[in-house]
Amino acid sequence: MSDRCREEATTPFTVTLPSGDTVSAMAYPAAGGPPAGTTMILAHGAGAPQTHPFMTAFARLLSARGIDVVTFNFLYMERGRRVPDPKARLQACYRAVIAAARARAGAGERRVVIGGKSMGGRIATQVAAAQDVDGSEADVDGADAGVDGLVLLGYPLHPPGRPDKPRTAHLPAVAAPMLFVQGERDAFGTPDELRPVLATCAEAELVTVAGGDHSFKMRGKDAPRAEEVYETVTGKIVGWMEGQRLLARAVG
Repeated sequence: MSDRCREEATTPFTVTLPSGDTVSAMAYPAAGGPPAGTTMILAHGAGAPQTHPFMTAFARLLSARGIDVVTFNFLYMERGRRVPDPKARLQACYRAVIAAARARAGAGERRVVIGGKSMGGRIATQVAAAQDVDGSEADVDGADAGVDGLVLLGYPLHPPGRPDKPRTAHLPAVAAPMLFVQGERDAFGTPDELRPVLATCAEAELVTVAGGDHSFKMRGKDAPRAEEVYETVTGKIVGWMEGQRLLARAVG
């Protein structure tokens, strides 16, 4: 399917939050044959919306592999603000999107994988950790946050230059399998910094993007194009999902 056809196949929709506010979301339907029976929800990073090329590239690549993908804006981004919302509001937004995505998928067996870029992935892990520690938390806003897996694209282990400020205390509480895709030069946490943390988690795997930074960009005139890097990473993600039995059928 051409990029133009895929773009035309996307479907915008609106998610209503517990506060009554609304945020915009985008569905990227599975393409290329029967769907894999999995919905992946990807949240954006702190500084760019769901329409950022990084987000749209991964959404389209994954949907081309037979996975239904949903992206969305957090409320602060929807309103054009630069400073992210408080943690509780970000989590409530993510839970509302999970509920909306499930409602759109309808009845039947369907796996739900959540994650995202940088901050979006961090919030996804917090949502999953809260659900696994105390399932009653989902009742606060009526959204069932239980998920089957998580994919984290450039996890923000700590602020740049501040390894003394780790963002990892909740990770061991996540029971669902997690895949961390981390650039070798990530200023928010290198793979070497991340490995001992993942050793404390129930089920976590790491994919290293050799030479990549926080957004998987590489240095040098001979560095591969972003599209090539994203394609390779997508293959790793799909392979991991197949190994975790998160897909109802094999995908290409």
